[in-house]
Amino acid sequence: MWAKAPAADVSSQTAVDRRGFLVDGLRPVECTACGTCVLVKKSSQHQMSIQWQTSTESCPEYASQNKPSALQDTCSKLRASIESLVAEGLLEVPDG
Repeated sequence: MWAKAPAADVSSQTAVDRRGFLVDGLRPVECTACGTCVLVKKSSQHQMSIQWQTSTESCPEYASQNKPSALQDTCSKLRASIESLVAEGLLEVPDG
């Protein structure tokens, strides 16, 4: 017979999961072109999470476009900075 977990157990596990997805593994990365610093987590070779610590207007590539940053791809120079750190082994990728 299946029994439900106590609400306190579910709540504490939810908090642990949230921290794992949103905070754990984030590393500061500075764009080599403009110096903007973001937090980055690589979950695989093809997936990364980027959290901006400042306005995206600090990035010249974003600032030059006339659309909201949420509708733009990652800055090409920032992406190159991240990929360089991965290639040098300075930013961990769990699956290799």
